[in-house]
Amino acid sequence: MIRACIFDLDGTLADTIESLTYSVGETLKEMGLPEITREQCQSFVGNGAKVLLDKSIREAGDKKGERLAEAMEIYGRIFDENCTYHVTPYEGVAEMLKELGSKRVKLAVLSNKPHRQTVKVTEAVFGKDTFDMIMGQQEGILRKPSPEGLWNILDKLEVKREECLYVGDSEVDIVTGSNAGIETVSAAWGFRTEKELKEAGALRLIYKPSELLKYLR
Repeated sequence: MIRACIFDLDGTLADTIESLTYSVGETLKEMGLPEITREQCQSFVGNGAKVLLDKSIREAGDKKGERLAEAMEIYGRIFDENCTYHVTPYEGVAEMLKELGSKRVKLAVLSNKPHRQTVKVTEAVFGKDTFDMIMGQQEGILRKPSPEGLWNILDKLEVKREECLYVGDSEVDIVTGSNAGIETVSAAWGFRTEKELKEAGALRLIYKPSELLKYLR
């Protein structure tokens, strides 16, 4: 029996690409570097802010990534102010979460986005009472694809691995779920294509949020 569902945030629950692209663009502009495209930014998302910024500045001309610390400082300030910029839930997500809640399934978010912004975005889009736990990247817990975050959430929710589904939209999420020993479902509406997800080893693909309900048992 499934007693908990843990969700990735960016590209899974909410379309956050405008906030990410805008914040990266403003960071590069302040650094005197050319902007990158929305598509490039989207392809760089998934492994946390540090990887996003490292790939972005290299693409913008800092080929050796020598200005990463500067980029992180600027981005941290800009993104904290703009992390909810044009962020919207994907169609059908709110209804899916409500249905899961009605079945007494515990709900949680695990993101590689910094913890403060993960909480801000999640609560701005879905309110403060939708999720039992929200966790972003923070000191002391390795970011995905380490299984530590998933295990930490399960421990706090008092749920066993076999009683949980993990839902994400990227290759990082597929590996994370596998590392944690948790049944993983890939959201095909997010930041990766169906082809990319299958090539990454996706075993369970859903094309709209309501399809997740078929995995409850």
